[in-house]
Amino acid sequence: MNDAGLYRLPEAQNPSALYEQLRQQYGPVAPVLIHGDLPAWIVLGYRENLDVMRTPSRFSRDSRRWTAFKENRVAADSPLIPMVAWQPLCVFADGEEHARQRAAVVDGLAQFNRRGMRRYVTHYTRELVAGFAASGTADLVRDYAEPLPMLVVSRLLGIDPQDGPALVEPTLDLMRGSATAAASNQIVTQTLEELVARKKLHPGNDLASRLISHESRLTDTEIVEHLRLVLVAAHQGTVNLIAHTLRLVLTDRRFRGHLSGGQMTLPDALEQVMWDNPSIGIVPGRWATRDTMLGGQHIKEGDMLLLCISAANVDPEQRPDLSVPMRGNRSHLALSSGPHECPGGDIGRAIADTGIDELVALLPDLRLAVPETEIGITANWLTSRPSSLPVRFSRPRSLGGTEVTAPEPATGAQPLPVAASAPPAVPAHTPSIPKQSWWRSLLGR
Repeated sequence: MNDAGLYRLPEAQNPSALYEQLRQQYGPVAPVLIHGDLPAWIVLGYRENLDVMRTPSRFSRDSRRWTAFKENRVAADSPLIPMVAWQPLCVFADGEEHARQRAAVVDGLAQFNRRGMRRYVTHYTRELVAGFAASGTADLVRDYAEPLPMLVVSRLLGIDPQDGPALVEPTLDLMRGSATAAASNQIVTQTLEELVARKKLHPGNDLASRLISHESRLTDTEIVEHLRLVLVAAHQGTVNLIAHTLRLVLTDRRFRGHLSGGQMTLPDALEQVMWDNPSIGIVPGRWATRDTMLGGQHIKEGDMLLLCISAANVDPEQRPDLSVPMRGNRSHLALSSGPHECPGGDIGRAIADTGIDELVALLPDLRLAVPETEIGITANWLTSRPSSLPVRFSRPRSLGGTEVTAPEPATGAQPLPVAASAPPAVPAHTPSIPKQSWWRSLLGR
């Protein structure tokens, strides 16, 4: 908190408690400070978030409108830059320009069907599990939740398999608002620039090739920026979704009871997690196109608004009793709403659904290796997720017909498992693994 009594968002140790404190003090829209003590409005109410998301005539995505940019108050090395500096892509556009750019992304993502996605996820899940299965222990965040989405999403984009693992840390770093965010952004951008140059010569059935050939006629810069957008958003969002869901599976008896008792399917469970722990807690931002009112606050033209999905999804007006499950309800704001609603939500769902299903089928007796109270939370001003999920399990003899062998003696830092250079060799008929009672197996029933 500064001298004027405003909270600095990056300093919040308990974001959820801060959001509720702000809601009590200011209502559904509250003034806060972000990096560099720059002022912003945080939108906490569910209805107010929908209002901002669905009315681009009042709340634009064009960050060039931000008063702080116009007054040169944002440092060139600010960790905000990778997230809010204007770029030629659909999330910073409105109207016809937004529609043109978004059409290329939507059409590019539409070519990936759920069945094909399951094959990729199954292949990489078995590959990752094979990397730690022999030891009987793992950290499901570091060893599984973080690398799996990158291995899958990078292949969908057209990135060479050997390059995917190296992008895990830079894409995570982009969302932390850290001092190295700009450098991480450069690593990701350079990889994607090289990808576009390669795909122009050798196109394939991937997102990069589709964006290059799309009738929207995206420029090379627009192609790179949209690939970066999909890569970062899909990876970060899916990592958090998998990590939060696995934590609940391993620790929450009520949650596990709904699953094992058949009251909740795994897809239902993922939606519940998106209600309670959205992958992206705060979305920066929107910029007021004119002086206006929102949630009882006077918003000036050029002001920045932060969409607080975490607070909106638990708005007491919408959910007076948070213990009531939200089965079958997809009206959460985890994927936004309005013209900028996330076009890749089903891809993230498919990776998380298949990945968790396959993981627990391969390792049915997963159990925490530490007391539940020792599970920490890694949080920053935009996202939060479990820091680690140490687990133990019985060593499987094989994974889909592949024998599990003892790991090689450690000789220093071990790289992430790297996919084969060829596409996943997953047969049309994958060897089945009995799954009817896998939740019961997890619960020791």
